[in-house]
Parts: sequence; structure tokens; C-alpha cells
Amino acid sequence: MTDALLVDRTDAVVTLTLNRPDAMNALTVDLKEALRDTLAELEADRSVRAVVLAGAGKAFCVGQDLREHAETLASGSTDLDTVRAHYNPIAQRLASMPKPVIAAVRGTAAGAGASLALLADFRIGGPKTMFLMAFANIGLAGDSGISWSLPHIVGRARALELLLLAQPVRAEQCHEYGLLTELLDDDEKVLPAAQEFAARLAAGPTVAYAAIKRELSIGTAGTLSDALAAEAQAQAICGATSDHKNATSAFVAKQKPTFEGR
Repeated sequence: MTDALLVDRTDAVVTLTLNRPDAMNALTVDLKEALRDTLAELEADRSVRAVVLAGAGKAFCVGQDLREHAETLASGSTDLDTVRAHYNPIAQRLASMPKPVIAAVRGTAAGAGASLALLADFRIGGPKTMFLMAFANIGLAGDSGISWSLPHIVGRARALELLLLAQPVRAEQCHEYGLLTELLDDDEKVLPAAQEFAARLAAGPTVAYAAIKRELSIGTAGTLSDALAAEAQAQAICGATSDHKNATSAFVAKQKPTFEGR
């Protein structure tokens, strides 16, 4: 495991910290591969029930490391195979993670860094949080799922504006647009708040959470028939869980339910 990605576990919550603070957590091949592979491990680990994604230092992530990228271009490689090899698998893992994902967006989230944050289920930020859909500024289209996530959050017209103009979106406007789920008054509170929120979700019905995420993914992209079929499948899965049985019994007994994620 590389030092560029820190993995910290507290009970059922894992915090992944992009750890290149001197480079504002710009994404190198080393960091992208570590993030891709670790997300795959967390997806398969049923004992992990919530994930926090954060950046070390003053920034969340400014996207692709352009110094490394410039060297790649200088060598004559222009096909950007990192999109298929790294960014696409990372985006897919984040979007389909069968447990809640919370992004602690302290400071700047730009380019692919913004894309990764927008694939989280919840995004918590502070006064210095800033999103920048920076792709057009270096003559590129969007990647890492931003053409899917951004219009789902802000609508097509606003997404087109943010991607074409590629101008900074400050914290209050981020909250107004829905880029941030919650805006705190202190940047130092962002990561602790995200971890506390993750712990709260980890204590919930995580099988149901995974099913709800899958339902919404299908429902927003397909027809009513697709949504109804997905809901029937989801309820068949959830209805067979101990969590459902125990929560129903607790409701009848007027007690608080305890969820175990199974």
C-alpha cells in the first residue's frame, strides 16, 4: 500500500484520505491505483458499513497531477488510457458502493477531484470549500463520471454552465446548488462531522441502504417498469434480512431497533 492513500478504520467506518497535501492531493498513477484497488476491497468487505473520502491538508483533491500528465504527453502518449484504467473503475466503485459514502470536502475539489466528491452519497464542506469543473480549462472534456453525476445533482443546464465556463463555485453557492449536502461554519469540523455522520449511517440498515441506492440508480435512468422491477427485487432481498425482522419486532414492542447489516 502506498503512503499516498491512508486507510483508517474505526469500528465499521473506513476513512480513505488522499495523502499528497503538498500537491493538493493531485492524482498520480500510484494514488489512482491505490484508490481503485482499495475501493474494490471495501466493496467486498461486509464488515465495512460506511466509507469516508477525504483529502489531507488544505485541499480535497485538485484532480489529475498535471506534472505527471505533462511527462506522459511529452513521451508521445496522448490516448489518456488512465480514464479507462483508473478513473472509470474508481467512479464505478464509488457510485455503486453497497454502503454509504460520505465525502469530507475541505478546501478545493477540482477536475477529477470534483468528480469523485460528486459520486459520494453525501458531501460535507466548510467555508473554504470550492468546486471547480476545471476540465475545459486544459482543453479536456469531463471524466470520472461527472457527465452523469453533475446533471443529476444540478440539472443539465447548470451542469453545462459549470463545465463550459469552468469557474470556481464557492461554498455557499455549492450548498445552494446541492454540490454540498451540508455546509459547516468551520473547515476543521468537516472531517469529524463526516466521520460522525458515517458512524450514524453504519449503525443503520445498511442492506436496505444498498438496495435504495441501486433502486435510485435504476429508477433515474430507466422507465417506471424498470423501477418497479428493481423495487420488487430490492424488497425481496431486504424482506429476508434479520434487520427487517428485528426492526419489525422492535416496532411492535415499541423499542428502538438494532441493525447489524444482515
